[in-house]
Amino acid sequence: MPKNQISFNISERKILLRLVDIFIVLSVLFGLSYYFHFDYFTISNENWLWVLVLVVYITIFGTVFEIYDLQKSSVFESTLPNVFMTTMVVVCFYLLTPYFTPFLPEKRIQILFFFLGILGGIMVWRSAYITLIASPRFFKHVLLVGEPEQIDDIVKSFKSVDPNYNIVGFINCQPENTYTQQNTRAFNSIDLHRIIEEEHVSEIIVAAYDAELITPHLYHDLMCLLEKGFPIKEYTHAFESMTGRVPVHYLGKDFYKYFPFSRNNHNKLYLLQRWIFDISFAVVGCLFCVLLIPFIALGNLFANRGPLFYTQERVGRHGKPFNIVKFRTMVVNAEKNGAVWACKNDKRVTAFGRFLRCTRLDEFPQCINILKGHMSLIGPRPERPEFVKDLSETIPFYEARHMIKPGITGWAQIKVRYGETVADSLLKLQYDLYYIKHRGFFLDLNILVKTISTVIFFRGQ
Repeated sequence: MPKNQISFNISERKILLRLVDIFIVLSVLFGLSYYFHFDYFTISNENWLWVLVLVVYITIFGTVFEIYDLQKSSVFESTLPNVFMTTMVVVCFYLLTPYFTPFLPEKRIQILFFFLGILGGIMVWRSAYITLIASPRFFKHVLLVGEPEQIDDIVKSFKSVDPNYNIVGFINCQPENTYTQQNTRAFNSIDLHRIIEEEHVSEIIVAAYDAELITPHLYHDLMCLLEKGFPIKEYTHAFESMTGRVPVHYLGKDFYKYFPFSRNNHNKLYLLQRWIFDISFAVVGCLFCVLLIPFIALGNLFANRGPLFYTQERVGRHGKPFNIVKFRTMVVNAEKNGAVWACKNDKRVTAFGRFLRCTRLDEFPQCINILKGHMSLIGPRPERPEFVKDLSETIPFYEARHMIKPGITGWAQIKVRYGETVADSLLKLQYDLYYIKHRGFFLDLNILVKTISTVIFFRGQ
């Protein structure tokens, strides 16, 4: 059995970032209070609510401004502006909620100390995280077992999600050595134990599409490792937990093994909670939409020059068509020659329409669709019948996304920006099926918070 190498999973690193953020911020503020007579933020039995409010603000706004995104947290230049924005908003909210937090201090410079204490504490921890935790010494070294044709795509997909995930190579399951690409190292199955020792492998992922290709000798070695407690995972499960996607391109006739859809799809309590939240949001959204109309109508008058709203047929739950309502963002008669995929920097989108899309303001009229029962706040985006027909013939399991109501926002929308090709639609489908498979209160909450990030960073479609 090889010596265990210290490594951190994605979830462990995210939890570590959050917990140390809270610990170091509270420690810095306590130090300021103790050594410099900083009395704006004091930690005591009487003031425990102040601590709780500050922790909640750091957690929420840290998520919104993506300081717990592992890709950004691994690069100092990427995380610095996000940490600064998080600190600024946390301090502003803390100052503006005196019912739950201390009143403004007489010495205003204490507010500056408060801001710099939070900013400095988090930045010191981020520097330590990049230097230590995100360094190669804590990379997870993984060995793949599978067919050559799939390997490079698997390596690419894992690396794009977790920069600390180092795939050292793969063991070819095919009887003939057909591997011609040189991006990933190929090993011989006979040397499995030696590979694990020399490459410091801490996990094996079996990505063999055809299990019959695994030789008896390799099967025996894997079983021996498993019995000794060595981590061995099946590719689709590892892929799903890491990427938040269901790899439909990898599933075959035994697809039913991979679709134990969430019990929440039939959980009446969850569905009631969803319905109440949808209706409440739709009512508030419609009222907000009424307030927006004068301003959007003015922008539409000068920059869009045409109807304020537009309707378009979309495919809803169980494949039933309905008409979606949105603020118009394209030129009039944008599709006079037939349906066309929307794309990045689409020339049909007006300047004012681009603003509406980036801020997601064009989506608010869909609250009417929620009230009519056609849509929900969270779910797969409804697609046009013309595209659904073509995509269903090309992409396996595409129509499975119609199991639930489509949504204004969704798991795919916060993960992928544009869908202008079949490959993009396949990627979005993987996220949609993941949501259908795992949907629940906390995943919904995660989507709502990250939707705010999408709006703040102008990633609307």
